[in-house]
Amino acid sequence: MLSHERPLEWVGSSHKDLMALPADVRRLFGFALSLAQAGDRHDATKVLKGFGGAGVLEVLEDDVGGTYRAVYTVKFAEAVFVLHCFQKKSKRGIATPKEDMDIIRARLKLAEAFAKELRK
Repeated sequence: MLSHERPLEWVGSSHKDLMALPADVRRLFGFALSLAQAGDRHDATKVLKGFGGAGVLEVLEDDVGGTYRAVYTVKFAEAVFVLHCFQKKSKRGIATPKEDMDIIRARLKLAEAFAKELRK
């Protein structure tokens, strides 16, 4: 790892959830997360609405099995925190399901607490 890269921290079951996704999706998400660690952004990345700014991002990938998302935050200088990896199952257009948004909000709070610990 290059010295200017931020470490990658997995919150909750995000790593286990990523590993359960199809291999091609995992590869794209892994590449996108490595770009985030270096301070860059993959073309498949966009700001996740509902978090007041560009600090929470999602990577989207379509596969024969469906649409997949990886959500991470770059809000904290200490690390890139992966908050959630999942297959989108919303029946209402492109909206992220409420259950997944609740998980992301809860894990963002955990990431904030962990970032504070890393500062000490």
